[in-house]
Amino acid sequence: MMRLIRLIALVLPLLSNAFAAAGETAQNTDAEKLREEIWAIPSVVPMLAYVIRPVGDGPFPLLVINHGVSLDAKERSFFPVIEFRDAAIWFARQGYVVVAPVRPGYGATAIEIPERGLFGLFFSGVGDCSDANFRDAGLAIASIDRWVIEYMSVQPFIKRDEVVVVGQSGGGWGAIALASQNPAAVRAIVGFAAGRGGHFNGKPNNNCAPDNLVEAAAQFGRTARIPMLWIYSHNDSYFGPELTKRLRTAFQAAGGNVEYQLLPDFGEDGHFMIDSADAVHLWAPLVSEFLKNHR
Repeated sequence: MMRLIRLIALVLPLLSNAFAAAGETAQNTDAEKLREEIWAIPSVVPMLAYVIRPVGDGPFPLLVINHGVSLDAKERSFFPVIEFRDAAIWFARQGYVVVAPVRPGYGATAIEIPERGLFGLFFSGVGDCSDANFRDAGLAIASIDRWVIEYMSVQPFIKRDEVVVVGQSGGGWGAIALASQNPAAVRAIVGFAAGRGGHFNGKPNNNCAPDNLVEAAAQFGRTARIPMLWIYSHNDSYFGPELTKRLRTAFQAAGGNVEYQLLPDFGEDGHFMIDSADAVHLWAPLVSEFLKNHR
């Protein structure tokens, strides 16, 4: 525990500096009437999170955004402190308290512990591609979602029974896994480019064990009853239309509750659509309608 406390003490100044730099761009923007903060979230594994919320006492509904997955430890160490800021601002302006945690093993928390031979902490590997375990990898991220929801739900400005979870790529896959557990407070889930195993061996449009991924989607669908919206782009180089339609079909056939939207090509790679300010007007009407129906 003392090691984890020292870790938080070490990385907080780094995050504060990065947040201050990002905050300089908040002048004269839509974020002027919102509060942007960096929080330390205590849990089994302490995390740091970007928080943006409406000004006022609330209570406000909670929205948790989850970033993607990198299997490379050094790539994880360069993970940005604040990601999806434009999307987070949009959600906050809809009245949500938005929490975007930096999961353990990413960014400033990807710190080497030589005596243990570790480079940070990583909870969502899938194992060898020949027998990829996508189910447990998704559930690992779902457990982090639950930690964040549990901690934030005791805050006085949060509506405890009105939670939305959003995830991109591997974070979206974790959100699908969370849906299979049906936490009572979660009203709706949105996945952007959700999946795992894309860019196998570093190659675009090359998936690790796609049949395993489809089977895992079916397993999640057997118990998932939370309304979900899955948004993909036609030129997603990680999860193309053929695979994502297979995922949707398997999930629905097993009993999962999902709306599927395939958007046109976006930029050079639609996989990163949620990370672009230029894409907000494309997905915002879909998400707005979905959340209106399920809040």
